[in-house]
Amino acid sequence: MSSSRALGGIFFHRFCNGVSPRYPNSIIFHRNGFLGKNLPVLSPSSSSWARVFHNGCSSSTGVRTIWTVSPLCMGRRSSKIAGRKGIQDAKKAKLYARIGKEVVSAVKKGGTSPVSNSTLAAILEKAKELDVPKDILERNIKRASEKGQESYIEKIYEVYGFAGVSIVVEVLTDKITRSVAAVREVVKDCGGKMADPGSVMFKFRRARVVNIKASDVDKDQLLDIALDAGAEDVIEPPVYEDDDIDDDTSESYYKIVSSSENYSAILSKLREEGISFETDNGSELIPITTIEVDDEAMELNKELMSKLLDLDDVDAVYTDQK
Repeated sequence: MSSSRALGGIFFHRFCNGVSPRYPNSIIFHRNGFLGKNLPVLSPSSSSWARVFHNGCSSSTGVRTIWTVSPLCMGRRSSKIAGRKGIQDAKKAKLYARIGKEVVSAVKKGGTSPVSNSTLAAILEKAKELDVPKDILERNIKRASEKGQESYIEKIYEVYGFAGVSIVVEVLTDKITRSVAAVREVVKDCGGKMADPGSVMFKFRRARVVNIKASDVDKDQLLDIALDAGAEDVIEPPVYEDDDIDDDTSESYYKIVSSSENYSAILSKLREEGISFETDNGSELIPITTIEVDDEAMELNKELMSKLLDLDDVDAVYTDQK
């Protein structure tokens, strides 16, 4: 489950596995109906715990409650362990490639000076926030001036996977005909089906995401940081029924979900506390609901998403598979 979820923002970590409180692996902050328009309040149960924060306000106006229930995932241990390090490396490579493409497009439209090219200035600022190496930026600024280099265009393709799973493919390409042909070929070869525009996208919402290794942070500390910085949700790593107490958590991740306005504050707070983290590439798609599938369907969807992400033009792949 964890590996399939992570395929994209990452390789799979750009597949965000649900938003609270509908999903048992997520935490939501409530403050007088915060997020209440879209999401019901999770009630406490014997398998959940609650924490109440007063933030210096009266109890009637300033109390936030966090409910969290650790997810229990059935029969996913082997898939969870496989390929986690490679997934994170692939995610970072895709991030760098996407920023490079955005730099090329900005330079071709407005020149190489960030002073006169506001689009380029914004991309360079985002790259700084995402810790993109300077040499990648410089190389792509130079590349934009090469003869025959075209601007990049963003496209989104929607796909039906196995067992009712939905998949979204984000592409940034300088040749649309090439990218659509490649995506269609992979989907067909793997047994999936291309979906009409709008058939899948409504199942996701866009948000900013920070990934933190479970081994690098205490859960209570992370909840305090997320609350103080104005995060919307914290998605916990999945818990497997056959996990050992001392199981390796070096590649399990918490995901802090945030609005764009509070994203920088969350990163700053994590830096102040000395907590390592991995940023998104500007935003991620979070599934509104997630789908539980059997092992066979999970592996088929995993193969389909992996092959899609191997395509040079594909920057991210998202799924609502749990």
